[in-house]
Amino acid sequence: MRLKLIFIAFLVVFLLIIGKLFYLQILNPYTAQDELYLKTRKILPQRGKIYDRLGQPLAVNITNYLLYFEPKKVTDKYVFTKKVEDILQIEEATISAKLDSNKDWIAVKTVDKDTKTKLEATQLAGIGFENKNNRYYPEASLSAHLLGIVGKTDLGDDVGYFGVEGFYDKDLAGLPGLLKSDRDLLDKPILIGTQEKIDPEDGRDLYLTIDKSVQKIVKNKLLQALETYKFKEGCVIVANPYTMEILALSCLPDFDLDKYYEFSDSYFKNQAISDLYEPGSIFKPLIVAAGIEEKSIKPDEIYNEEGPVKIGEYTIRTWNSKYEGKISITRILEKSSNVGMVYIGEKMGNQKVYSYIKKFGFGELTGIDLQGEAGGYLKNLDNWYPIDYATVTFGQGIVVTPLQMITAFSSLINDGKLLRPYVVLQAKNSDQEKNAQAQVVRQTISPKTSAIIRKMLVDTVEHGEVNWAKPKGYKIGGKTGTAQIAVQGKYDATKTNASFIGFAPADKPKFIALIVLKEPQSSIWGSETAAPLFFDIAKELLVYYNIPPER
Repeated sequence: MRLKLIFIAFLVVFLLIIGKLFYLQILNPYTAQDELYLKTRKILPQRGKIYDRLGQPLAVNITNYLLYFEPKKVTDKYVFTKKVEDILQIEEATISAKLDSNKDWIAVKTVDKDTKTKLEATQLAGIGFENKNNRYYPEASLSAHLLGIVGKTDLGDDVGYFGVEGFYDKDLAGLPGLLKSDRDLLDKPILIGTQEKIDPEDGRDLYLTIDKSVQKIVKNKLLQALETYKFKEGCVIVANPYTMEILALSCLPDFDLDKYYEFSDSYFKNQAISDLYEPGSIFKPLIVAAGIEEKSIKPDEIYNEEGPVKIGEYTIRTWNSKYEGKISITRILEKSSNVGMVYIGEKMGNQKVYSYIKKFGFGELTGIDLQGEAGGYLKNLDNWYPIDYATVTFGQGIVVTPLQMITAFSSLINDGKLLRPYVVLQAKNSDQEKNAQAQVVRQTISPKTSAIIRKMLVDTVEHGEVNWAKPKGYKIGGKTGTAQIAVQGKYDATKTNASFIGFAPADKPKFIALIVLKEPQSSIWGSETAAPLFFDIAKELLVYYNIPPER
């Protein structure tokens, strides 16, 4: 009887096993395989590299190794600690604490290849490594705001933030691959099972419009200026006015790309594309050009600068409260006369002034391929008052970004074309390459007006209020700006944004550069801070581009 019961029990178990196998392999084979055997692992691609326009590396990838301990495999903790201590330069107590962990696996630190080799040479059980691809910036903080950073998502995946890394994250990141493999319960591959691999697609390499040599010139000069003028923040943008390729962009304060985690978020903001400020007198040539284009004024037309101008309850004066009497429109620019600019605005009419501000691109994004651009702010036409139309002619009462300013100003000197600025010249991988081209947004003024305003801007540099140390033999055009900063609704005469925008050579400009210095301490005037910095940079660029003297 007992044997019969045992036989029945074995038979029931056998039938249950057969039934389960029938279900797993016949009725629902894929679910069974997926759950028990099929393992899927993501294969990470290489992030695309970033180069300057001449192929010099700005952002690359290096392989480091995450060192981990497996405490349960360590046989002699004393010997282990002594051998590892000297190589890692970690205190004995720290190593012992990690070895006392109940975990099977515990991360220690990221090490380089040499350290990994030394640790492997010890042949100690309980040491393991995991390959880690990290972003490396050979030029450190040289192009910090341009490049941006590579951080981590909540899931631990790499992701670009700010600048080029942020804007082109999908291009740079590539596509991960997959490895599907049937593995047994010991996690060893089953050779007759599924072994399917989809290779990853590495990210695209980007070649920027930036010239590393020009970037170095700009950064070094900006750092020197910081010592001299002691400004709170400062930016320099250099561009090709005929294409709006950004040749250099540097702002201070900046940050170390390789140690970005040591800096607060405020350092990551690119002032050149995100900060809003009142441009001051560098805005004046835009209104003058608009007046000439509309035939409201002529360069040699005479204006009687006899004193302050009243606009309702407000009084507008010249910056130095000096008045020259009868002066030309060109002289209005040369001496940066605020009352003269109000006259030009009145000759044009309010509607025309507003329409040209829109035409020059203010109040909208330039469309640059950098993450974090702000569009500025332009009030609706219904909210403008007579004083707004008056002050905007000399660059107060309107807020713009430095990038908007240099983009609009470039249209004055490039035959009137408002162009979309850009920083990526080429994107390519093993299969294809994409090349960027200059994009015209709209025509702002005619080529004839452009030629007129170029000459007026050269005269402004030649006959301005300050005799700068200009490079000899070159015609250079430009304009200074000094805009008081509003504090709690009122302008503070001791706090200014000092600026200069200029181009060279005058007849066919190779470059245009904008300098903006916030709250310089040595002098509040753009003519005494931003302008000298511009000419220091211009001298270096004229030599670098091998531009011969014009006269």
